[in-house]
Amino acid sequence: MSSQWNVYESFQALLQAGPYHLALEGVLVMCIIWLFTAKKQPSKLIRLTKKEEEELIAEWMPEPLVPNPPKEDHPALHTRTIYGKPGRYLDLGTGEKLLNLGTHSYLNLGERPEVEEAALECLHKYGVGSCGPRGFYGTTEVHLKLEDRLAVFFNCEKAVLYSYGFSTSASAIPAYSKSGDVIYADEMVNFALQRGLQASRSRIVYFRHNDVEHLRELLEEQSRLDKKDPKKANATRKFMVVESIYINTGMMCPLPELVKLRQKYKLRLFIDESVTFGTLGPNCRGITDHYNIPMKEVDMIMANLESSAASSGGFCVGTEFVIEHQRLSGLGYCFSASLPPMLAAASIKVLDILESEGCELVVVLQDKCRQIQEVLSKLSSKLEVSGEDISPVKHLRLRESTGDREADENILRKIVEKAESHGLALTLASYLWEKEASPPLPSIRITVNKDLTTEEIQKVGEAIQKAVMEVME
Repeated sequence: MSSQWNVYESFQALLQAGPYHLALEGVLVMCIIWLFTAKKQPSKLIRLTKKEEEELIAEWMPEPLVPNPPKEDHPALHTRTIYGKPGRYLDLGTGEKLLNLGTHSYLNLGERPEVEEAALECLHKYGVGSCGPRGFYGTTEVHLKLEDRLAVFFNCEKAVLYSYGFSTSASAIPAYSKSGDVIYADEMVNFALQRGLQASRSRIVYFRHNDVEHLRELLEEQSRLDKKDPKKANATRKFMVVESIYINTGMMCPLPELVKLRQKYKLRLFIDESVTFGTLGPNCRGITDHYNIPMKEVDMIMANLESSAASSGGFCVGTEFVIEHQRLSGLGYCFSASLPPMLAAASIKVLDILESEGCELVVVLQDKCRQIQEVLSKLSSKLEVSGEDISPVKHLRLRESTGDREADENILRKIVEKAESHGLALTLASYLWEKEASPPLPSIRITVNKDLTTEEIQKVGEAIQKAVMEVME
């Protein structure tokens, strides 16, 4: 039965309302009447003369597009240019060949003829680039073959390719860790990992570099908090992110101890193997191979193809469940053009070489790493070397800092420039100091390749020694 509006009943209800209610309604009614009846005051336009307009325009200064731009003589604006193929030696345009200790081609596989031939053969078939993301006509059979080969190489269920090394870890971490989760990370993880940690929006807890006891203390503290709020603890996932060999220090992570903590505190373990892929372990698989730790103890391995593989891009390997999730959630996978097929073909050939010769290559490389470590440790008392003896990445730092980071950098930069005049190509480690979670000390980053001879290694020590004497003594 439809109801009808009864004026009399509404009036009676209004009379029964309290005085405060009636007063409020009266004020609201008066405000509505005022809004409709009040006269609008015309806005007062200020008319400027032509001269006044020109004066205002002349005084106006726009904000800079880039706040605090660097000076024109900033070293980053004057990068060195390589002419020809980067290999054991580099040509910076002077015609003089410099012994290369600056690039990350640890095994020099980019100079192997079979790798070049594989890339050229693929180039003629697929062209230069894929011109599309993997999900939008960017997938070729070469990509699928490389993913299958990587999974078999690491003895994992699946692998996924990324077209850019930096985006690999920066995309893979936030694909799993979300807001409300906790990530325990070594304070010296590289910048790509830091960007991935930041993008995850998780709570990031940094532990001191390679300090297992500090990590244990942090985990115990979290365990006590979990006991106070079991419901929240059940909904909070915990991750651990480390590098096999840290590119910022050259030190190796204590993986056996970390695995024990992972088992005890139920952590998900992610490892960046960018430095150790192809350079560590009897099968060139990295730190898990080196310590003979089963792959089931690691949830995901990340690495780039831009060092030992002499290519570009990166990859992740793990279980099928973990890897397939990235095809929908890894932003670098979903929205970036896929790896050029010719580079994927080159990486496949690199895997062939690692499977057939990898054990010998690792032995030779690590022997050269030990020799350079010994030479660098006997240098001037002004410098000290950081890094594992078998690490292909080492850092030379001032033994006594001036107390000013920029001053330290300038001294090391001058040493690099002087070393160049003595036939040695070095590089100053570069960082975004304001954005680094734990900025490393300024250093000269030295990379080792397996083709260095004993005479060339001695030349490295002599050239650096001369450069130090010319700059600091």
